[in-house]
Order: sequence, then C-alpha cells, then structure tokens
Amino acid sequence: MTARAAIFGCAGPVLVADEAAFFREAAPWGFILFARNVETPGQLRRLTDDLRAAVGRDAPVLIDQEGGRVQRLRAPLWREWALPLPELSALSLVDAARLMFLRGRLIAEELRACGIDVNCAPLGDLARDNTHPVLRNRCYGSDPARVAAIARAMADGLLAGGVLPVVKHMPGHGGARVDSHLDLPRVSDPLEDLRLRDFAAFRALADLPLGMSAHVVFDAIDADRPATQSPDVIRLIREEIGFNGLLMTDDLAMQALSGDMGERSRAALDAGIDVILHCNGVLGEMEAVSAEVPVLAGAAAGQAAMALALRQEPEPFGAEAALAEHAALRAAGGNVVGGVHV
Repeated sequence: MTARAAIFGCAGPVLVADEAAFFREAAPWGFILFARNVETPGQLRRLTDDLRAAVGRDAPVLIDQEGGRVQRLRAPLWREWALPLPELSALSLVDAARLMFLRGRLIAEELRACGIDVNCAPLGDLARDNTHPVLRNRCYGSDPARVAAIARAMADGLLAGGVLPVVKHMPGHGGARVDSHLDLPRVSDPLEDLRLRDFAAFRALADLPLGMSAHVVFDAIDADRPATQSPDVIRLIREEIGFNGLLMTDDLAMQALSGDMGERSRAALDAGIDVILHCNGVLGEMEAVSAEVPVLAGAAAGQAAMALALRQEPEPFGAEAALAEHAALRAAGGNVVGGVHV
C-alpha cells in the first residue's frame, strides 16, 4: 500500500497484534520510538524489523537522540552525551562543529545497529536568556551563524553514518517562554528581528532533507494559529527560509495544540504540512489521525523520496579514534571527561 502522510509510535517494546493490524491498514510513512519502546539492542532491532514488516516496506524509523537531556537510548547499553549548550559554549566554532560532527557520527553508529535510520536532530533554535528551560540547554548557542554551522556539522555526522537528520523546530522555538508540551508559546518579537535572528539559522540549513515545525504562535505573522497550523508561517518556511524538504509537525499530541486529533491533523495539513507526527502510541488517537491523512502525493511524495534516497551505507569509521578525539575536544574546552558522559 502507498505510504500515507503520518508517522506513528507504538505503545511498548514489542509490537502487538492490534498495532500491527492497524499499521498494515493505515500505512504510515514512518514510525517514531521513545524510551517506552527501548530495552536492549536486540529487542530494539526486532521491534524496528516488525514495524517495517507491518507496512511491507523499508519505512523510516525515527527517534530523538539529540544528546544531553533528550536521548531515548541511555547508559549502560548506549553512550550518554553531555548537554549541548554548556558543552559548546567554551569551544571555538571550529572545535564545536568538529565535536558535534563526531557526536552525530557516533550516534548514527548506535542507531543504525538497532534499525533506526532517522534522528530528530539537529536543533536550529537559538538560545536566549528567557528561552524556556525545556529547550534552552538543548540549543547550540545564540548566534545564528554559529548555531547553523554547528547544526550543519551534526547533520553531516548523522548523514555520514547513514542516518537522516531532522532539523527542528522551524521557523524557530528559541523565543518560547513556556513549554509547548504543556501550553501554547507565543512570541511577540517584530518580524524583522525574527528574520535577522531566529529565521537566519534555518535559512542556512534549508537544504536539509527533513524538517519539523514549531508549536509556537508568532504574533508578527499569524497571531491566531501556531506555526504548525498556520498557512502564513508554513509559506514563510517554504518561500522566505527556502526549505524544500519534507516538513513534519512536532508531536501532534502536545498540549500546545487544541481540538481532537482529527481537528489538529486537518489544521496542520490545510496549512501546508507534509506529514503528521503523532508520538504517544495511543491507538484510538492514531485512528483519528489516520482518518484525516492522505496518501503522500505530489510535491510531498517527491520530497519524501528524495529524503529516503539519502539513506546510505555508513562511510568508513573508527569509533575508538572518534571517541578519543571527542574527549580531547571536551578537555580542550575545559570540560571534565568522566563517568558515562562522552
């Protein structure tokens, strides 16, 4: 069956019969995994195989493995990573970019081994003094050019390891002062300030294959709707920022959005989003989303195909040498290397 414009999660570490039957019928473009789905490398490989078997194709499998607080694969079975912002702030741009390239390449190695081929990283969001803590220490800095260069390096490391990057959260989440998991952020900055700052970082990353929208209201563009559901903001992402890749929502179940899952899906699709991302694995909610999403067609189908064509066999790589270089860069920046953090 032709893939449809959705990415779904599942409830636990094993794909159960009801989920498999639903996925077979719903034919989502891809899947996303969370900590609830993760136990061991072997279990995770079986789960990713079963998810792909349910739809009868090599569907992309996503995860959030940014490093720092947001990483679904944890020690002792996988590497732990320090928070990006404090990690990068003491380094020169060249060293910060190199460190994040190595981090992306090492993360890709672990993901590929488990059958995961898309990582929801890097972030193009800019850290501000008042950025909500749920996001701030995940950012790479506050200067658009520096953030874009570091994000590009992370994306390049992932791609070199055979994993597709998803740049997020378009057109910029750094101005949010509340947690979009719980409430709807509103940014009141003048449009020209946003263009010079937040949007500039994403313009420099506009050629990446996959992007994720922000559940944030930008008063200067559309004071009534969050970016994910705003035709005006999606048009800005496409035309002014210049992003031509496949654009997915942030998690549709986050409380920044209102209405039932069908209403949320329709609003995002009507705004110009390509793919609905629904993460919590609740079957009834996924059924409501599935009732609204179309088959991937037209420009969205082309963008999806171009993204998947970038999945490649990893380039030659020495993990131990990369880990040693990563540790040396951390030490050069004054970071103490110890415990499980690399």
